[in-house]
Amino acid sequence: MLSIVVLISGGGSNLRALLEASTDAEFPARIVAVGSDTDAPGLAYAEQFGVPSFTVVPTAFADRASWGDELLTQVEQWSPDLVVCAGFMRILPPRFVRALSPNLINTHPALLPAFPGAHAVRDALATGVTETGVTVHIVDEGVDTGPVLVQQAVPVLPGDSEHDLHERIKTVERELLVQAVLDIANTHLTLTDHLKSNATPGS
Repeated sequence: MLSIVVLISGGGSNLRALLEASTDAEFPARIVAVGSDTDAPGLAYAEQFGVPSFTVVPTAFADRASWGDELLTQVEQWSPDLVVCAGFMRILPPRFVRALSPNLINTHPALLPAFPGAHAVRDALATGVTETGVTVHIVDEGVDTGPVLVQQAVPVLPGDSEHDLHERIKTVERELLVQAVLDIANTHLTLTDHLKSNATPGS
């Protein structure tokens, strides 16, 4: 059974999808804790499903590294097999990433490497592409630059607003994340292999 800590910053729709999937006795993963960097509305889902939660607010610390160290302490006390950033909107400090990699994954609302960063949907619309999508990737020390695990395309429709497109992306994102976790739990996706295949020769 794969044990997971999920990190969120907002409404927690991806978290809810994982929690609902894990209620199935046949699903080979369980969420052991939910963490946030703010008083996120999505923490209500953790309470609803009886999952412990914790909050580590960056403004309570002298610098980002100190915040990251405390976040890591909170995560590691649960000894998770996997940490999932599901709408977690802060760049994680290098020490945090190094401690957990490659068992640290993120979802992103674009087909990386296209449109990294916090405004991926807006950027896709501004560029005029006819297709964007969702990526689940391993977190590295860059911004949305880690090895890609799975992707799924989402068409950009004529007249799409940022909200409309993002809502369609979120629907796909929830399904893709649940499937990725299932595949990791069943070893159909091997994180260490993806890390090796994306390594720079000689590194």
